[in-house]
Order: sequence, then C-alpha cells, then structure tokens
Amino acid sequence: MQFLLTGFREDVGFRVFAFQGVAADQTRSAFWVRADIALIRRYGIRVQELPLLCRGLLEARMEGENAHALTFTEEDMRAHAGNCAAEREAAQRRRPSRKQPANGAGGGWRVPMH
Repeated sequence: MQFLLTGFREDVGFRVFAFQGVAADQTRSAFWVRADIALIRRYGIRVQELPLLCRGLLEARMEGENAHALTFTEEDMRAHAGNCAAEREAAQRRRPSRKQPANGAGGGWRVPMH
C-alpha cells in the first residue's frame, strides 16, 4: 500500500497527519498519525521530518493490521533519535582525519616563490 500525505491539523499539543492509503487495486482508505510536539523537541526531531517519519510508521505496520489511527510514540522517537546518533557516529568514524604535513613535507617538489 502506498501512503499519500493529504494534510495535517493541530490538536492540543499534537500534530495529526492525514494520509490516504492506496492499495494495489486502487481502493483508498484514510489513515491518521498523531505526534506529540513536546516530545519531538525532547528527542531533537524537526517538525519537517514528521510527515516522513509518520509515513514510515504506517508502512512498517503489519500487513493486514486494520488500525487507521496510529500514534508516533515516545518509543518510536527514542529509536529514531538513537538511529540518527549512530549514523552521525559512523559518519564521523568514516571521515579521514586531517593530518598536518611535517615541516618541510612536500618541499622537494615545490618551487620557491620570491
């Protein structure tokens, strides 16, 4: 099933995203995912990331599950924040360290400028 974002609304500290699920036979169903705005700040999640994270939650739900109203829970947010931290750490390890050349290194091929 494909999920298309159709909009969102504010609901007392929550942002509720509306999606339209399109099945293989082109039938359409409505889905909603709620996210607590205070919690996203606690876990460093930007508001701009929420639609994709909520769509991912819908895509990850078990096939055949009939729930059309879901919540992006604190546990989901904690897992996302942990994954982001692990990715940053891995990227940091992959980055080559900047080594300074020893005095005179490369001097054999450089032409002195006067």
